[in-house]
Amino acid sequence: MAIITISRQVAALGDEIAAATAEKLHYRFINRKEIEKRIIDLGFPAENLKKYDERKPGFFASLAKDRDEYIDYLQTAILEAASEGNCILIGRGSFIILEELPNLVALRFVAKDPVRVERLMKEFSWDEKQARQRITESDTNRLGFHKSFFNLENEEPSHFHLVMNTGFLDIETASNIITNTVHSYITAQKEDDGKAKLSELLKAQRLVDTLVFEYKLNINFLHAFINGKTVTLHGVADSTALAEKAVAISSKILPEYKIESVISIVQDFKAYP
Repeated sequence: MAIITISRQVAALGDEIAAATAEKLHYRFINRKEIEKRIIDLGFPAENLKKYDERKPGFFASLAKDRDEYIDYLQTAILEAASEGNCILIGRGSFIILEELPNLVALRFVAKDPVRVERLMKEFSWDEKQARQRITESDTNRLGFHKSFFNLENEEPSHFHLVMNTGFLDIETASNIITNTVHSYITAQKEDDGKAKLSELLKAQRLVDTLVFEYKLNINFLHAFINGKTVTLHGVADSTALAEKAVAISSKILPEYKIESVISIVQDFKAYP
């Protein structure tokens, strides 16, 4: 079982190559619409999705509480989809959310601007100006999305196992390269280690979801990390009592783990409205 993630520039054939690879490997291709549906089904308001989904939040959106809620729902959706196994996920920072998995194959597709312009003009019957505007808008949004939510540059090649230029590689060739990479790189041991790590990541994320959405703890940027039999809580709260409450609740939810808090206490911290 490999988990494949795809990061792509607009008009770099990301969806087309993902679909072709899924067919060759008999994997599920979890596309944009399915990720959006999963996020909404988990509880995030559909009307708020357009403010955050693969775009840099505007100034006021970046200060709103639903910004944190969006990333919690997004991470849960990605982790749950990956846990179903044998799948290809596209966009939404999936490559960084799943980066700790030993059975991950992270890919990025790019192409030179003239190639992308030509493809967009052909697909949408646009003129060159419209195509270039779309490229600028998309590249800016995706860069801003990853910087805002994950504090990283999505264009940095060191995040990926392979970066492919689809100005040179067609869909068939690219999908064959990916298929061969999966078969040669993913071992049975990596599969087993990946399943164990994914279970751990999902358990930590569900703990965060419970604390935030069920117990309504107003701790900003809350994250949980599992290391062996210890769970460490990170975030920002305005009182020690709130951090202690998070530890107490977590201990009841996961009694087999030792719960530690490194939640920062900022007494004059103003939580998001």
